[in-house]
Amino acid sequence: MSPEPSVVNNTLSTTAILLVLALGTFILGLSEFSMMPMLPLFSETFASTPAQSGYTISAYAIGVVIGAPFFMITTANMRKRNALLLFVSMMFIFNGLSAFANSLEQLILFRFLSGLPHGAYFAVAILLAADIAPANKRASFMSKVFMGLTIATIVGVPMVTLIGQNFSWRYCLAGTAVLALVALILIVKYIPNTKNAATSSLLSELSVLKNKLVWSILGIIIVGFGGVFCIYTYIADTILVITHTPAYTISIAMVMFGIGCTLGNYVLGKAADHAPLKTTGIALIGAVIFAATYVMASHNIWLLYAVIFFIGFSVGLGTVIQTMLMDVSPHGHAMIGALVQCAFNTANAIGPWVGGLAIAQGAQPNQTGYVAAILFAGGFIMWLLSALQMGKQKAQLVAP
Repeated sequence: MSPEPSVVNNTLSTTAILLVLALGTFILGLSEFSMMPMLPLFSETFASTPAQSGYTISAYAIGVVIGAPFFMITTANMRKRNALLLFVSMMFIFNGLSAFANSLEQLILFRFLSGLPHGAYFAVAILLAADIAPANKRASFMSKVFMGLTIATIVGVPMVTLIGQNFSWRYCLAGTAVLALVALILIVKYIPNTKNAATSSLLSELSVLKNKLVWSILGIIIVGFGGVFCIYTYIADTILVITHTPAYTISIAMVMFGIGCTLGNYVLGKAADHAPLKTTGIALIGAVIFAATYVMASHNIWLLYAVIFFIGFSVGLGTVIQTMLMDVSPHGHAMIGALVQCAFNTANAIGPWVGGLAIAQGAQPNQTGYVAAILFAGGFIMWLLSALQMGKQKAQLVAP
């Protein structure tokens, strides 16, 4: 017996919404991660030092940290489709302007502006995915939106790198802008312009900041995910200095990281539908082990690929932790979405910085694995503190 047409249409509509939302996160993945391999190209174009070109990455991160809370507060009661159109329009305009930058200073400014909608888009897209998800599949629906970014690390970043190296970095940023224009059209066509289920006041959004449990869970990202970025930043140096394999193996390692991100996002998202707290704790313990293993595995390229895959796998905890935050805070979900993106970008700053300090003190690039293991362990401690607080709250609720 065939399913009712309404059921089929509803399934197709949900799939279309998730695909469109994932396209947006794919664009954001390109905007953020494709800049690292392009730094030498910026230096060549603008006759700048690597450190000066690196400001383009810092500018984007600062844009995320400033833009996420600002836009999530100011657009909290805006219809989700209208908010998405605003954010994707900004992606289109500012990536397009970046492609035509005439100086490094202009590029840094446009990169800052490109970062402003990053966190806000993620937050609204994930909240919309949670709204359309069945009660027991919220985490996996949210992970499907995040999947766009992880796929960008597998396909988008290597492809954009090749285009930049063989043609021009300007084509890469222009192509990102074109994708944003496509996303704009698809949002108008497939995202329903329905009213929000509930309105949110500024005070209710800001009340999230008083919740100690929210901060301890965010600490899992800020500290623990610093381990991911600590290793990711120095993969190329590890391969060239320690593994002694050809430069093309760096691209393979990046692809392995991206595949790990994608599978981890799917598997951990499924597991978190049933037990998000337990899933997070087990994944963090595994990350500590693989980070420490990274040091010795770096002497064999095949072992290194495997370890990098599992480090990428841990990135799938992103949507799991966001689910936990939404569970412990009945209000202020827009602010939570913004805080999660701020936490990720803080981790993106902490990990490379701490790893760089270790290398400056004489450590080899592969020994950043030890530093990452410490950071993951710190994330596990924050998880343990969060679990204890959640246990106390549950005990208080059931007490007579």
